[in-house]
Amino acid sequence: MTDYAKIRINMVDSQLRPNKVNDPALIDAFLTVPRETFVPDAHKGNAYVDEDLPLGGGRYLLEPMVIARLLQTALVRPSDVVLEIGTATGYGAALLARLAKSVVAIDSDPALLAQARANLAGLRNVTLFEQKLEHGYAERAPYDVILIPGAVGEIGPALLDQLAEGGRLLTVIETRPGQLGEAVLIQRGASGIIRRRLFEAGVNSLPGFHPAPSFAF
Repeated sequence: MTDYAKIRINMVDSQLRPNKVNDPALIDAFLTVPRETFVPDAHKGNAYVDEDLPLGGGRYLLEPMVIARLLQTALVRPSDVVLEIGTATGYGAALLARLAKSVVAIDSDPALLAQARANLAGLRNVTLFEQKLEHGYAERAPYDVILIPGAVGEIGPALLDQLAEGGRLLTVIETRPGQLGEAVLIQRGASGIIRRRLFEAGVNSLPGFHPAPSFAF
C-alpha cells in the first residue's frame, strides 16, 4: 500500500522548502490535504510529482511548487475571504479552506465541479458555484485574495473590480506561445492596481481567458 503521508512529506521537503515556501500554516496545509484524492485513479501514483497532472477535458492540476509559491505570496490570513477561479477537482480550495475564513470556488466544467463537491464535502467554509471562469463571482465580492491556478492571457477590469482594498490576485500570465509564463501578484492599493512579477512558470492554460491582456499595467 502506498504511504501517501510519507510522500507528502517528501514533496514538502524536496519541492516546496527548496523554493523558499516556509510559511508554517501553508506547510501544514500541504502536509494535511491528500493531493492524491484530487486526481484521477490512473494518476494517483504521480500525485506528488513536480508537474501539472491531467484531470480530463483539457484541464490540469497545478504542480505543487507553483501553487505553493502563489499561495505564500498571497499571504492568506484567517480573516480573509478568497475566490478561487478554476477550482477543477477542488485541491486549491481545500488548501485555502485551511488558511482563510471562507472560500468561494468556481468552475465552468460541470463534471469537474461535481468531483470538487464530493472531494470538499464537509468543509463548511467552502462554497462552490458553476460559472464562466473569466467572470469571477461578483455576487460575493469583494475578495481579499483571488487565486487563478493556471495560465491566463487576460485579467479584465471586471475581475479586478472584485478585489477588495489591499486585495491580492495571484496567477500565471501567458507570454508568447512556447515560452514560459510569468507568475504575478496583482494588488489593489490606495493609488490603484499594481503588478509585481514573481517567477517564470510553465503551466497549462485555463479556458475562457483571451490570449492577449486587455488591461494595461
